[in-house]
Amino acid sequence: MGTDSDSDSNGWGRARGLVVKAAVLLGGAVLLKRLTKSTTRWDHARIFTREQASRDPENFFNIRMLTCPAAEMVDGSKVLYFEQAFWRTPQKPFRQRFYMVKPCPKELKCDVEVSSYAIREVEEYKNFCDRSKDQRPLPDEVIGDIGEHLTTIHLKRCERGKRCLYEGSTPPGGFPNSWNGATYCTSELAVLRNNEIHTWDRGYDDDGNQVWGVKEGPYEFKPAPTSSFNDMFSLNFPPPQSMDKRIEGSFVLQE
Repeated sequence: MGTDSDSDSNGWGRARGLVVKAAVLLGGAVLLKRLTKSTTRWDHARIFTREQASRDPENFFNIRMLTCPAAEMVDGSKVLYFEQAFWRTPQKPFRQRFYMVKPCPKELKCDVEVSSYAIREVEEYKNFCDRSKDQRPLPDEVIGDIGEHLTTIHLKRCERGKRCLYEGSTPPGGFPNSWNGATYCTSELAVLRNNEIHTWDRGYDDDGNQVWGVKEGPYEFKPAPTSSFNDMFSLNFPPPQSMDKRIEGSFVLQE
């Protein structure tokens, strides 16, 4: 989320592959049947919140989310690199993570487990997906740089007739988090049939008060048609000072 002239509309048609194809490769027969109905491959996925930010600029930013495969663990789990950046400054991501994707343990009633991890040498991974492979850290280095476990989301396949393909959240009580007065955080994730990804991260204090994250609803990431790239810059953002205040209340920023 480099160059965004890649075919985003086609590329994010592969979005669900980045979340669920790991399970397919590891023997998920049910998922395989569904995914063979469309083309999927491990590749870049670039999605944006432009439409949502245009509709409600007071509560949502125009954000680019970029993810791509980074390594594979010995047990077959897939490690994805993930970053988010504001559209105007894609070279300066404000959030970078590794995601480990694998089938859910048998004892849990879910299909796919997605865990997020901090990155130890985070500066070395900026714009990782936009670099050629010989300019990226090697898979063994990626595995060595997997840091603190942050959250885990358990995804279930959606029932017939729903808008989503997969949806899920962190377990009750979330995971420890100390940013901006929080004591715990929660995350929700939905992979929609129309190739959108909806994410909702929030932090709470001991009294259950929300202290960071959007309150109005999840961020809605959609593929951006190539033809709309030039007018991506037409959004009217507030002055820098008020934007900084809003950013601090919306995201856990990296130092």
